[in-house]
Amino acid sequence: MTETLHDLASRGFASDNYSGVHPEIMAAIAAANGGHQIAYGEDAYTARLQEVFAKHFGAGVHAFPVFNGTGANVTGLQSMLPRWGAVICTSTAHIHSDENGAPERIGGIKLLTVDTEDGKLTPALIDKEAWGWGDEHRAQPLVVSITQTTELGTVYTVDEVAAIADHAHGLGMKLHMDGARIANAAAALGVPLRAFTRDAGVDVLSFGGTKNGMMFGESVVVLNPEASDGLIYLRKLNMQLASKMRFASAQFIALLDGDLYLRNASQANAMAARLRDALENGIAEGSIRGLTFSQATQSNAVFARLPDGVADRLRENFRFYDWDASKNEVRWMCSYDTTKADIDAFVAALKRELAA
Repeated sequence: MTETLHDLASRGFASDNYSGVHPEIMAAIAAANGGHQIAYGEDAYTARLQEVFAKHFGAGVHAFPVFNGTGANVTGLQSMLPRWGAVICTSTAHIHSDENGAPERIGGIKLLTVDTEDGKLTPALIDKEAWGWGDEHRAQPLVVSITQTTELGTVYTVDEVAAIADHAHGLGMKLHMDGARIANAAAALGVPLRAFTRDAGVDVLSFGGTKNGMMFGESVVVLNPEASDGLIYLRKLNMQLASKMRFASAQFIALLDGDLYLRNASQANAMAARLRDALENGIAEGSIRGLTFSQATQSNAVFARLPDGVADRLRENFRFYDWDASKNEVRWMCSYDTTKADIDAFVAALKRELAA
């Protein structure tokens, strides 16, 4: 007998990774089960996946499913760099702050970080580290990596991505995009996925699925074949080659063959906007005092600062993380399954704590 070990009605605001698997994706996994399929990616589902990604990004792209986002980032970046290459990224980038040194230790990649106000690089900020070519004493800046949406919940516009790509390419560098929340960016921008990726000049993309309703799996998508080499070997070398790859590919097909990726992301974004609007209205009417926002709410994340002690009291009933504890800054994430009732209950609890 299968036993449920948690409260199925429990939802918080810590991470979109906390959410369960979307029913349509769970059904796709079940549909791919049964019988035998060739292992390690030679299955019918992984072949179909290439067609699905081509539908979104154009002919000539190639997708390499992997287990997780760190694996996608490290493996994708390795394929873009020689041993002496370095990557320019923000100081808040996931590859720098949240991957336990994997790019350096596993990938052998030097990261050149730049501080930003909103988590977004610009050509001018890139130039702070884009120098030293030909200097044997300096790791060579050969790739720029941006995150869409950023770790601060902000979104690069199509023009901003294109400007970065043009600048990087003009300096002889390549452009990588960490798209752990790429669907949220597409929903926020209201444009096709390829508009701010391949068409804007992105060379290699880490395409995220776990934060948008999948059980597991991300994918390295090579948008420019001339910018990447060796992924067929690097994926195995980095322990990212799934034997039963059909189950990862089936999830991506369910997510991308229709509009599920967009429906899920739009719901998460809408709930973050509802949370932001409710808090702003409370501030305006005087029922919420002492709360300030630290970032624009452009996707499914709300960043705010709270008075001392409020966050810890709230966490007795709602799970969420501090972003910068020294500033009492917190991050509230919404997921594809966040409901209006979840938002309203959280806002009511926040009002009570602030009043106390």
